[in-house]
Order: sequence, then C-alpha cells, then structure tokens
Amino acid sequence: MTMARLTRRALIATTGAVFAAGTLMSAALAQPLEKATVGVLALSSSGPIFIAKAKGYFAKEGLDVELKMFTSAQQVPVAVTSGDVDFGVTGLTAGFYNLASKGAVTIIAAQSRDEPGFPLSAYLATNAAYDAGLKTPADLKGKRVAITTVGSTFHYMIGLLAQKHGFTVKDVTMVPLQDVPKMVAAFKGGQVDAIIAPSTVSRQLVADGAGKMLGWVGDETPWQLGALFTAPKTMKDRRPLVEKFVRAYKTALAEYHAAFNGKDAAGNMVKGPGYDELLTIIADATKQKPDIAAAGLPYVDPQARLLVDDVVNQVKFWQSEGQVDKALDPKSVMDLSVAGQ
Repeated sequence: MTMARLTRRALIATTGAVFAAGTLMSAALAQPLEKATVGVLALSSSGPIFIAKAKGYFAKEGLDVELKMFTSAQQVPVAVTSGDVDFGVTGLTAGFYNLASKGAVTIIAAQSRDEPGFPLSAYLATNAAYDAGLKTPADLKGKRVAITTVGSTFHYMIGLLAQKHGFTVKDVTMVPLQDVPKMVAAFKGGQVDAIIAPSTVSRQLVADGAGKMLGWVGDETPWQLGALFTAPKTMKDRRPLVEKFVRAYKTALAEYHAAFNGKDAAGNMVKGPGYDELLTIIADATKQKPDIAAAGLPYVDPQARLLVDDVVNQVKFWQSEGQVDKALDPKSVMDLSVAGQ
C-alpha cells in the first residue's frame, strides 16, 4: 500500500511537472515574434538570407523577418542609415564606407566573396580588343573598361588588379554607365574594350559571340565582396535582436555552404545535401530559372568569417582614390563580436 501511494504521488508529481513545462512552452510559442527587416538584392549572393527566411530559421529564433528588395548595392546601407531596414546584406562600396565613417553602419558578418574556383565575376574583352592583343586580365592596363559607377565593386576589382600587376587605376580608362544593362550595350557596341560582369551576364555575352572571356576575378584577385551590416545604434540598443538574427543567418550559411560550395579533385562543383531544395528557394526569391541562379552561386564562409585584411585594404584603397575620408580607421567599420570572429 505504501509503495502504491508513493507510485501514485510520483506519477502525479511527474504529470504536474510535464503539464507545467507544456504550459510554459505553449506560452513561449504563443508570444508574438519580434519584427525585423533586412535589405537585400535579388541576387544569388543573398541566398543565405532567402534560405533562413524560407526554412524558418529566423522564426525559430523568435523573429518575424521581412525582406525588402533593392536594385543597387548603395541603396541598402542608405536604408539601414535611415532606419528603413534593421539589417543590410550586399556588396561593399565606397559609399558604404563613407556612411561607416559617419558612424551610420557597421559590418557584423561576412556575405559572399570572390574566391578561386568560383565563377562569380568575369573579365571580358570585346572581339576587336581581343584581336588587338587584350588576352589576359593584366592587359587591361591602358584599356577602356565599362563599370557601373565610380566607387562601385567593379571599381575596386580594377584597383585590385592594378595592385597585383603593378599599375594604377589611372592607367585604366573607366567608363561609368550606371547599370549593368548599359555596360553590356556599350560592350556590344564597341564603345569600350572590356567589361567586368557577373557570371550570368558574362556567360551569355560569350555564348552570343559578343566577346572573349579573359578570366575570373576570384582566380585573379580573391576579395570580400559582400557583408551583413547594421547600424551601431542597433548593436548597442538591440543586441539580443542582432544575436538572434546572426544565429539564424549562420545556420543558413552553413547549409548553403554544404549544398553549393563543395568541389571534387578536378575543381568541379559537387552537389551537396539539400542542393535542389535550396536552389529552388534562391531561384524563386531571385525570380530566375534554377540553372541561371546556379550559375551565379558565390562562395560563402560557413561561419560568416570576414576577410578582415581585405576590408582594411578596401578602406585604404578608397582613401587613396579620394572616395573616403582619410581619417577613417579601417578596423572601426567592423564589429564582429556577435559573429564570434
């Protein structure tokens, strides 16, 4: 009888504990998600953000994240500065560093980068320029090269190439044309000798017989193309939000990396776990066919680690170009504490 009473008491106690735990869990689940916004471009390089949203990684962290789409890299840090979005993820430009110099934005984790073996950005020569001797990226010295704008990622790619081969940006005639479609039109019309273009664009130009491929930026001059960033005020006043966002982002980065960044001994891409599912998410978000989206998949670090030395080099380059205040300390544009770097 005594044993029976103890057993019943234990059962009642256990049942009560389980009920209490279930009640607490239900209450936690019932709490509204914290809202956050992130500015992105409709590009494959934004893939980890699309994955984190579609697979519920933000929601698991208690966040209701809204994606706001932009059409140019410079629009995103401006939106962070104005408070239109809480986070931004896109390519790093002189404009970004100008905002950082004013204390408006800070880098908190890595996004995509040009890496050897990953065809993200290509150098192309027109057929006429190629026939006249423009055979390698080093031969761009003295040539007319189409870019979007002064201060753009394309501008920095030329700067990196010049640093490697012993010439300067002034040895290249950069032709700013505002956007990629206008760059392509100038290339096809022979108004420039060369272009640096995204993978999908460059492959199409070669397929159309409009020019010759000279090489890939990732093979020639690897660099940190993009980053995740926020406002310093957000880091200070809403750090728990930032921590939740970065945790979800890193989960998606690791999944993206496993699916897309594997290579075999010959350097060919090996489809990893979840490849088809994740590619479908990215293709839907970018409104591209899966094979087109796949052609532009960049390298990402699975732990969101930033190429700090390259970011420092970027700032110094823009300072030398007169695009960024020379008083800016390059390392002050980064706060990698949440990412664990």
